[in-house]
Amino acid sequence: MIQEDQIVNWLLEGDPAIRWQVYRDLLAADEKTVRRERNRIAQEGWGVQLLSRQESDGRFGGGLYNPKWISTTYTLLLLCWLGLDPDCPEIKKSCLLLLDKGLYRDGGINYFRSMKCSETCVTGMILQLLCYFRNSDDRIPQLVDYLLREQLPDGGWNCQRYLGATHSSFHTTINVLEGLLDFSKFSRYQSVEIQNRINQAVEFLLQHHLYKSHRSGRIFDSRMTRFSFPPYWRYDVLRALDFFQNARIPYDQRLDDSMKLVKKRQQSDGRWLLQNRQPGRTYFEMEKIGDPSRWNTLRARRVLRFYQSEASGPL
Repeated sequence: MIQEDQIVNWLLEGDPAIRWQVYRDLLAADEKTVRRERNRIAQEGWGVQLLSRQESDGRFGGGLYNPKWISTTYTLLLLCWLGLDPDCPEIKKSCLLLLDKGLYRDGGINYFRSMKCSETCVTGMILQLLCYFRNSDDRIPQLVDYLLREQLPDGGWNCQRYLGATHSSFHTTINVLEGLLDFSKFSRYQSVEIQNRINQAVEFLLQHHLYKSHRSGRIFDSRMTRFSFPPYWRYDVLRALDFFQNARIPYDQRLDDSMKLVKKRQQSDGRWLLQNRQPGRTYFEMEKIGDPSRWNTLRARRVLRFYQSEASGPL
């Protein structure tokens, strides 16, 4: 197996988007070092490649939500995951466009002429983007109120609720959770209520051991056990665990199966592979399926790092 310092060095040979998170999450480097590496995202590598695709009106890929995955929504989500400076001036115009063109009469986001209500997954995504990129528009709380109204009794969300769905979706729930968490870091609006709702949704995921049927205990969807990056709107176990560590959710026994899955996916050389990719158009390929993945290795290691100190038992 590759030694610890060899894995870290391999991670540090990657894009600035990887390096700054390694310094922050795995090496606990000083703020100056982290900031220096993070600033490079807009100057070199994947970040500058994406920024160069921005159109004059702020759009990417010619559309707001489609085509996948080169549209404005998904390009901004990727820039968010890369860690682009939240105050990047070029992105402010794009965020405002998403809100101006998408805010619907029910308070959520709707880019789809065929729908007569907002789309819950998309509303969660747009809320995350607006908050990550520090937009102070006074319409943003409408998105929060919409999401709070849409929460189901089991604690999660389902974008098919308007069609009668009564059981929450893993996919919708993670998109809304990420949006609400970023909003809670950005604003004190409804802060107590939002934390309560986040806790309810976390409990929903825990009841399912993050990827299993709460009725049969069987794996709900095998695709959720294969780690991809970027995840876009799709849910998988590593994405959920990364959210849990980001939200500083205390360890719970019901995470045992997911943590064992992460460790099982680790290769003999100490790294994790890119196991899956969401079909669709992209501006460029960051990693290849079947190859060692810096994204998955970084995320898996920071999850293990967090919960090895939090867990009540050995992992």
